[in-house]
Amino acid sequence: MRSSTDGWLDAARDTGHLVAFRARTVRRRRASALGLVVVLALTALFALGPSGFDVASVGSPAVERALASVQGNLGAAFAGFLLLAVSSAMGSGGGRELLSRSEAAVHPISPVTEHLGALLLAPVNLAWLVQMWGLLAVTALVAPPGGLLGAQVVVLTWVLAATALGQAAGWAIEGVRRSPHGVVVVRTVGGAVVVALAGLHLAGLLGPLVRSLPTTWIAETAQTPAWPLVAVLLLALAAAGVVVGARPAAWALGLPPREELRVQSGVHEARHAPEPRWGSPDRALLRRLDRASVWRSVGMRRGLLVLGLGPGLVALVAGLEWSSVMVLPGLTASGAALLFGVNAWCLDGKGMVWRETLPVSAADVFDVRALVVAECMALVSGITVVLALLRNGLPPLVVGVAVLSCWLVVVVQVLAIVMTWSVRSPYGVDLSSPRATPAPHAAMAGYAGRLSLVTTLTALLFTGLAAVPWAWVPAVAALPFLAWSTRRLVRARRRWLAGDERARVVLTVAAV
Repeated sequence: MRSSTDGWLDAARDTGHLVAFRARTVRRRRASALGLVVVLALTALFALGPSGFDVASVGSPAVERALASVQGNLGAAFAGFLLLAVSSAMGSGGGRELLSRSEAAVHPISPVTEHLGALLLAPVNLAWLVQMWGLLAVTALVAPPGGLLGAQVVVLTWVLAATALGQAAGWAIEGVRRSPHGVVVVRTVGGAVVVALAGLHLAGLLGPLVRSLPTTWIAETAQTPAWPLVAVLLLALAAAGVVVGARPAAWALGLPPREELRVQSGVHEARHAPEPRWGSPDRALLRRLDRASVWRSVGMRRGLLVLGLGPGLVALVAGLEWSSVMVLPGLTASGAALLFGVNAWCLDGKGMVWRETLPVSAADVFDVRALVVAECMALVSGITVVLALLRNGLPPLVVGVAVLSCWLVVVVQVLAIVMTWSVRSPYGVDLSSPRATPAPHAAMAGYAGRLSLVTTLTALLFTGLAAVPWAWVPAVAALPFLAWSTRRLVRARRRWLAGDERARVVLTVAAV
């Protein structure tokens, strides 16, 4: 009889084999390595860069008030990361998978191996990376002289602990979701939590409640000489979360995935052809097909919901000002693109060959697919902006123009980038599982690093433009970005219209 220690050792060894297998399937290793370097460089930049900012040298009361607000809400930002870890694990059905369901069917992969693999793949999530960078940047900004190293060590250990706890909670919620009537239970409880948070915010009780959480003590102690004690406690909490999470993982993975099976076995009545409000009937039919492809995927539905509400709720809980909210639309749009937009043709799977037999033009196919990707990005980023409006109220005119200009620019930027990637580097993947990703994990890490870098730099530029006294400046500054992204989108469309390129994409995507 094997001991539990042997089981964990075998699971760790199997996880190592799966990671090595996935690493050998990377097509463009230099690009993946470059993406990893970009992520590490951004992490170091956010962890060290803000520490050199001297508030006294600015001499602005507004900047001093903003810094005081950030310092007072640091504990709330820690709590927001835990909330994000739980919601991310929920949205992905317990966590990302190292091996797809069809491939894992013939291999003896234990639930502990699945659990460890999901933990290793947590950083592939763009929202996870952004929240970690935000915590590092804010901590570097408020840390006292000589206390930066200890404070950042506490941040990293909290990231590990929150990820492990969030993963354990995600497995438990996925187990409930797979039980009879579990979907209704999870949706009801989730809706009640959102309503409760909104009610507490309207009553003015949310801020004091969040500041009374233990995360406030962690954030404050991280800036004192007692930080080693906090780091050790958080490491112990992380280890406990990893061990405890294996039990709900085994429970959840032992139950049938009811939502996915319902989608795959459901019977739908035929509907009349859609009446086009604008454009041709062919485009209206293609738009219905593409929207249905997104909506019938359980993972995409959950991911869009989490991306739409998660960052906005974090803004509500942490009390982010408009200068910080400026970064969120681009990052949420990038997160939506990472759900399927980076490999937009994977929505069709094996049906891609059938789609090519339809009597519609290739230009209509590309235009409608790009429109659906843009709709998803605009939807989730728009929800974030609306929730920021509820938290901060209407911004000044210059700030409002800067937010809208930045929002439009990053959506078009990300759309042009991901449609280019979709034509240049297609992948055949099965997105029926909510734990699946539209591209290999190494490629997804590179995509996340590239998109986060582009959107963050763009948001920082428009954040600076929001400080100028003329409202027309951000709008004019957006024009070159829109022109360049439009040109890139047109080039991707032209490449798709080439018959040999389109055939390559179709055959690659259909070979699932």
